[in-house]
Amino acid sequence: MFKKILIANRGEIALRVNRACRELGIRTVAIHSDVDAQSLHVRYADEHVCVGPAEGGLSYRNIPNVLSAAEITGVDAIHPGYGFLAENAHFAEVCESIGITFIGPTSEHIALLSDKSKARAHMKKRGIPVLPGSDGELNDPNTCVAIAKKLGFPVIVKASAGGGGRGMRVVWHEEELAQAIESAQLEAQTAFGHGGVYLERFFEDPRHIEFQIMADNHGHVVHFHERDCSIQRRYQKVLEESPSPALDDSLRRKMGQVAVEAIKSVKYRNAGTVEFLMDQSGKFYFMEVNTRIQVEHPVTEMVTGVDLIKEQIRIAAGEELSYRQKDIQLTGHAIECRINAECPDRFTPSPGTITKFCPPGGPGIRVDTAMDTTGIVHPYYDSMIAKLIAFGRDREEAMARTRRALDEFVIEGIKTSIPLHRRILDHPDFQKGPVSTRFLDRLVALQSP
Repeated sequence: MFKKILIANRGEIALRVNRACRELGIRTVAIHSDVDAQSLHVRYADEHVCVGPAEGGLSYRNIPNVLSAAEITGVDAIHPGYGFLAENAHFAEVCESIGITFIGPTSEHIALLSDKSKARAHMKKRGIPVLPGSDGELNDPNTCVAIAKKLGFPVIVKASAGGGGRGMRVVWHEEELAQAIESAQLEAQTAFGHGGVYLERFFEDPRHIEFQIMADNHGHVVHFHERDCSIQRRYQKVLEESPSPALDDSLRRKMGQVAVEAIKSVKYRNAGTVEFLMDQSGKFYFMEVNTRIQVEHPVTEMVTGVDLIKEQIRIAAGEELSYRQKDIQLTGHAIECRINAECPDRFTPSPGTITKFCPPGGPGIRVDTAMDTTGIVHPYYDSMIAKLIAFGRDREEAMARTRRALDEFVIEGIKTSIPLHRRILDHPDFQKGPVSTRFLDRLVALQSP
């Protein structure tokens, strides 16, 4: 087992990894920007190193500085969390070359699967159902039009690299296609340094279902069942739950088997998430693999009883998976609300000083955050300040506990998304279960001034 791990991240995920390391008896090194020097993830670590100024590109994504911090502190491994360098194949490759274990998949796996067009092509060759779309990236306008006509409008233009909804455009009519492609390419180039795009058929009301998987270095692969991520706005997830109210046991087994097959086909290792779109008839299609731990991993932990971060660390240290598929059972229901520092109506960022922070508690409630009684939400980083996770014996109890916890949650000094989550939980469609990825956009449109 590792003796010391550097956590190449900040905020709640850095604190989450630190806690797992503590329970495993592993010393930790926190990195931080100059504005994060007093942050909770820094205070809880055994050692800490400043890696640059506030801007992420100069600190948390600064590969030379992060690796220098790792070398001077003598760590065995680096856990990247999510975001920043978590899906950077070059960073993983450099870690491998200097003998520091990257707690995640290999650089080759990241390079293959982070390029969505390549991942699609790979899965299609191996018989995994993929969304109808183009084979590889597109550059020629005439080819784009021909493929779009064959698929049938609407289509969606997607960036090959990155995620988070950037570099994506829905096209309803042929005359809009050229501009949409140019716009998506420009955004993708700016955000990810790669402007490649491809086309897929656009499904108007799908569900977004993902399967958490884990694979060790000994050929064992398991899934930890699904998360339903259909509550999202502009392809950004807002609320997740497990299990999905749209899946029965038969469909769950089938999707889980396909997720495992997809991962085995590339000889993957460590944690990953296989994401699917599912139409109204129950047909599902491979969308992508996220080669890291996900923001929403706590809902899986709540319903399976498995500490996924500890499992990541054990696998990276060469141990076999602690579980076989028959050992992993779903118990109860969990819902996660992402509490963001933003206006709940206009979704504009709301950075600033939190003057009062009082998280909820009580039965079945977990709050993952790096905030204490007060704190500063900086404009340089992601706006998420906490994750509220509620667990219940069934979905009804999980929803009731989520509502109660949202009512208890007090954050003053900035605007947050707490009121939005209350509206979601109170909506009859969410309560009954028949929602799609367009549910939240419609809800917001109906209630906008």
